[in-house]
Formats: sequence, C-alpha cells, structure tokens
Amino acid sequence: MAGHFEATPGGGAAVALDEVEISILRSLAVQLLELVGPGDQPADGEDPLAALFAEGPSEPPSDPALARLFPDAYGGPGGSGGSSGPGGPGGSDKEVRERSAEFRRFTEMDLRSRKREDALTVVRTLDSLSPAGDGGAVLTLTGDESRSWLGALNDLRLTIGTRLEVSDEDQGEEGSLYRLPDSDPRKPMVMAYLWLGALQETLVETLMP
Repeated sequence: MAGHFEATPGGGAAVALDEVEISILRSLAVQLLELVGPGDQPADGEDPLAALFAEGPSEPPSDPALARLFPDAYGGPGGSGGSSGPGGPGGSDKEVRERSAEFRRFTEMDLRSRKREDALTVVRTLDSLSPAGDGGAVLTLTGDESRSWLGALNDLRLTIGTRLEVSDEDQGEEGSLYRLPDSDPRKPMVMAYLWLGALQETLVETLMP
C-alpha cells in the first residue's frame, strides 16, 4: 500500500503516507485553495439563492495556471473545444468568443466551488489522520472522498504542469523529466508532479469497476 492507493470495501481507497508526504500534500492543497480563491459568498442579509445564481466572469483568467483549470469551452488558447479552422467549428472567431464568454459566465462559479470542495476534502482528510510513532499514517477514504481526491490531484498536476510548461502533448514524455539533474531548480517541482501522477493513476484504478 505504501506509495499507492488500494481499493477498500465499499468503493473507497486507502494509501499509506509518511510524515513528509502528508505535509507536502496538505501544503499543495492549501496552495490550490489560495489559487482558486475563496469565491463569492453571500454577504450578511443577502439572499443565498440569489447568490447561487450570480453570474461569474466572462473573460478567461490571466494566470496561465487558472486558465488551464478554467479553459474556454469553445476553442481558443487552453480551450477544450476543437478547431477545424478559423474560429473553430460552427462560427466565426467573434461568435466562438461570445459563446465561450456566455458559457464561462454561467458555469465558472460552480466549477470554482467544486474545485475548492475537492481541495478542502484533501485538507480535512489529512488533518483527520492519527499519525503512528514514525509520523506516518494510513489514509482511508470513502468513495465520495476518493472522487474529490481524484479531482484535486488532477487540478494540482495541471497547475504544476503549467508552471513547468508541460503541455498536454508532453504528457507521454515524462521520462525526460526524471532525467533532470539535481542542480536544476525545477527538480523538486518535477518530482512532486511525477509523484502526484503516480498517486492519481493508482486512485483511478481503485475507482474502476
């Protein structure tokens, strides 16, 4: 179990973590929370239902990591939509931008909230651990917690990958990242990136039927 997730009865997962790993994961989750932001919470006396349907931003974030976490829905830099020519499928550049802006305005707040909840689940489950004498512990997650962890691990890898300038096309070239010399200042971030990928892969395997 050490270093990778294993399935548990009831659809959950468990992994043995040492004291350093627990500290790193918690620190990364807190940093992710700070990056995503606190979000718009209803002010005192404000109708929470109205706040729930408040519109979000229409423009993509300026931070490249946030733009990777919240891509345009219809093409464009970092967008998830495909492109078969200028403006992508189904419209001109202007029409694509307008559709992307409208989609973002009504979905980004909910997406941010979900990403915050995923990261908070990581922090809360780590904080609930009872370390053994060596400072390590076995983290046992429910099915819902496992899915939140999977979302947070994915967001962390996207964020770190953006900082390392690792594109989607580079995902299969991770062997070159292992060969970075210890003197390279990116080495600690690269090792965290690769480690998170291994955790994510084994967690996906535990959730497969």
